[in-house]
Amino acid sequence: LQFILEAGFSTAERVTQISGRGVGMDVVHSEVKQLGGSMSIESKQGQGTRFLIRLPFTVSVNRALMVYSGEDLYAIPLNTIEGIVRVSPYELEAYYQPGAPRFEYAGQNYELRYLGELLNNGQRPKLVGQSLPLPVILVRSNEHSVAVQVDSLAGSREIVVKSLGPQFATVPGISGATILGDGRVVVILDLLATIRVLHAHLLTQQQTPHLLDSAEDGDIEVDRPTLVMVVDDSVTVRKVTSRLLERNGMNVLTAKDGVDAITQLQERKPDIMLLDIEMPRMDGFEVATLVRHDEHLKDLPIIMITSRTGEKHRDRALAIGVNEYLGKPYQESTLLEAIQQLVGVHG
Repeated sequence: LQFILEAGFSTAERVTQISGRGVGMDVVHSEVKQLGGSMSIESKQGQGTRFLIRLPFTVSVNRALMVYSGEDLYAIPLNTIEGIVRVSPYELEAYYQPGAPRFEYAGQNYELRYLGELLNNGQRPKLVGQSLPLPVILVRSNEHSVAVQVDSLAGSREIVVKSLGPQFATVPGISGATILGDGRVVVILDLLATIRVLHAHLLTQQQTPHLLDSAEDGDIEVDRPTLVMVVDDSVTVRKVTSRLLERNGMNVLTAKDGVDAITQLQERKPDIMLLDIEMPRMDGFEVATLVRHDEHLKDLPIIMITSRTGEKHRDRALAIGVNEYLGKPYQESTLLEAIQQLVGVHG
């Protein structure tokens, strides 16, 4: 039977336009092998033949809807989507208000969420100045019915699902990734998993006050997450660092340069600041100097993270009063340990 899969082997009595060359099954077999799969043949006389093709799950083909949240493109498998509706920005704004009723469609109630909020990527729905209706994706599981608003749709397409490996195994709500024709890598979202994680988190928050109420000591302070300000002119560094900190239970403020950081510090005081040196409109040294000379902020721990790793810059930073000086790219564990130590000392 294995001869059927060999190149040039044929059982046809004569060569025609469509048969007899012995290339059909050979091509199938070699393609399957290239994908890391296997192929076997089972044949029973008088009953027929069965060709069994096994492929790794990571190369399974799925139909997915491509959606934008801000400038980021994501893929959502069509089998998780119940429907898509378009809703006016005016209506959406009303639904996003505190105490607003649940979103209703075709007699069903849905909890309305913005995709950026579900992904915790710091983006907010852009409703001001919009005139056209915006797409809302309806997703339903046994426990939850959620309407997810996205910024725009980019059509549906067949995608090859690829595994993201062990590094991303602990990130909830991601089922894999796919590579587009232009080389872009697009993350495939598992919206139902994201929603389950969100509800579990909300449930924990609701239970926390009851635990505090039951304590006899009235002076207990609510154990809130550490608030970290990330100051860097690179949007990539801000995103990567923010996601690392949020995965480790911290809240994050971001500033795109020194002026932006100082403006935000007038309104909110973080527990610690991560500061870049080279930035337009006030560099890291100037920001650190201003912080250390401000009566309200002078005790704020500062970790400088920069590609400038020379002794001269390090000495200048430490003379200003920077608590820790790390080079780029930083080790995640080193940064987390430094934050823990400094917040613990100043907390």
